[in-house]
Amino acid sequence: MNQRISLSVVMTLIIANGIIFLLEMSGGRQLVSLFALWPILPSEATFFGQAAPHFQIWQLVTYSFLHGGIMHILLNMYALWLFGSRMEYTWGSKAFAVYYFVCVVGAGLVQLFISTHSAEQGGIYPTLGASGGVFGVLLAFGMTYPNERLMLIFPPVILKAKWLVIIYGAIELWAGVTGTMEGVAHFAHLGGMLFGYVLIRYWRRHPPRYR
Repeated sequence: MNQRISLSVVMTLIIANGIIFLLEMSGGRQLVSLFALWPILPSEATFFGQAAPHFQIWQLVTYSFLHGGIMHILLNMYALWLFGSRMEYTWGSKAFAVYYFVCVVGAGLVQLFISTHSAEQGGIYPTLGASGGVFGVLLAFGMTYPNERLMLIFPPVILKAKWLVIIYGAIELWAGVTGTMEGVAHFAHLGGMLFGYVLIRYWRRHPPRYR
């Protein structure tokens, strides 16, 4: 008897992120140059004394498969598995995939605006990581299961999902506005949540036909 084995969207994303991270760690600097999200720059811009990589449209998706270190990818993939698996089960794989990548692209668009403005002031840097999509998934979980009780690791307290989303969103907004925790794309996180919120509100009026 033939059985078709299929991976969930969440597991496929985790595996893809893991493979690409291994390629990064094995000297894949070219991956960052080509696939990280770079700001829109003048042609003469430089980055560490060399011609700076330039924004390309595909980077609005590909940046989410790159990570800056082991803790970066582990935290993102853990959160994606923890909240994404539940949302994929609730919505179905196709709807979840659409939602996740809407959040990724939305986060990328917001971050592109922020990083381009920063580049005009002389601060050129790439953006990478799945956090925009993950924060969108966290928002979806909080809106779908607002009273679900979650145990945090640090600090070790129990919170309802809706309060966790509100607290995380407030922290990201505060950190982004004040410039606290430099090197973290706070507005990309907020962008993922914003685009996710808009899509959820739309789906509540016009449920997706794909599941």
